[in-house]
Amino acid sequence: MLATTDLAALGQIASLKSSDRMPVLFLGHGSPMNALAGNEYFESWRALGLSFGSKIARPQLILCISAHWLTEGWWLTAMARPKTIHDFGSFPQELFDQQYPAPGDVAAARAISQVVKQRGSLPLGLDVAQWGLDHGAWSVLKPMFPEADIPVIQLSMDYSRPPEDHYALAQQLKQLRERGVLIVGSGNIVHNLGQMQRGAAGNQAYDWALEFDHTIGGYLQQGNLGALQNFLKLGQLTKMAHPSHEHYLPLLYAAGAVDANEPVRFFNTSFQGGSISMRSVVWG
Repeated sequence: MLATTDLAALGQIASLKSSDRMPVLFLGHGSPMNALAGNEYFESWRALGLSFGSKIARPQLILCISAHWLTEGWWLTAMARPKTIHDFGSFPQELFDQQYPAPGDVAAARAISQVVKQRGSLPLGLDVAQWGLDHGAWSVLKPMFPEADIPVIQLSMDYSRPPEDHYALAQQLKQLRERGVLIVGSGNIVHNLGQMQRGAAGNQAYDWALEFDHTIGGYLQQGNLGALQNFLKLGQLTKMAHPSHEHYLPLLYAAGAVDANEPVRFFNTSFQGGSISMRSVVWG
């Protein structure tokens, strides 16, 4: 078991005041091209962002777990100005020109690293220079919060660890929600690039992709969050949905940070290329 979280240190950070409990998001990010205006996914993220500050309080800090930062052990970005990372190729220059100059929060990263423990009761590592905000983070945050005025920290994932370790660490994040922290998991419930069919409509998907998406969606709808850790036991279905499962893992971080009885709603319940589920989830 991972160590129990003690969040007393966060009370010493002026930027993280006590707040109403923030929602938790899992966002299917799909193609990097979704980060450019003019598509349905960009517009849905923009609309979601507009709900903060009107229906929902604005976050004091965003903690993002992206499918695209895999490390040995778990790390937090701890730089004042995280760089915008363009971790993709063969896309239009317009996409490479995108910047998301949101600030970091070094003090918050240091405090979170001490109170959220990884296996062996070790603090989370602090990355002060190497990483930044990869496209799993900025491609969804830029439409939501285009002013880039909310500090953003990324949490990496140790891909070598079993699913239950990811879920257990995520459970320690839950109390951050009462300090104005918006937790965002960014990945895809189905992600098989090798089987993509260019030009497939959003309502077209392989049978195995639909089955995996509906199975996981059912767990989410029922509040059976613990079952999400057992996705590898679905055997061949999982192998088709996730030849490698880094895009599934962020879902465990979002689900681990919520209670089973919290209200849940889905949006973007379509597919890209027949093999990328864009299903997104809001809790709270």
